[in-house]
Amino acid sequence: MARILILAHAPLASALLAVARHAFPECAARAVALDVEPDASPELVEARARAALSALFEGDAGTDRGGESLVLTDVFGATPANVAQRLTDGSNVRVLAGVNVPMLWRALNYCDLPLDEIVSRSMIGGAQGVLAIASTRPQNQAFQASVHDPQHHHHQQ
Repeated sequence: MARILILAHAPLASALLAVARHAFPECAARAVALDVEPDASPELVEARARAALSALFEGDAGTDRGGESLVLTDVFGATPANVAQRLTDGSNVRVLAGVNVPMLWRALNYCDLPLDEIVSRSMIGGAQGVLAIASTRPQNQAFQASVHDPQHHHHQQ
């Protein structure tokens, strides 16, 4: 079972973990958050991230996939993502930038799958979670003329 580290600017990582625990209380053992404070050095953040990843696997006597981990970070090119990139080893640790709630929920729901599959499903969930929501009512609702439209013009298509 893969573990998840949320590594993001403070307080986003903790907030995302709180949302995850709200929806999936059983995820506590699978995920941990590390908030990156503005004054923290990259070296300090890296040391804390490595410790957090190690702590996720404490008590696991020989994990079935070698301790696979997914690191979710907020902004590519920023300190959390740069530190996350240092954590990758090519096979057991993968990093996704642009974390959002749907991405995190997908990762948690599929953490029993192989790491490549978790990454793929998480990316799809993150992308599908970004939607433009219409500012007008759906077109299948009946039109009711406005009192401010005396000629009852409407432009519903």
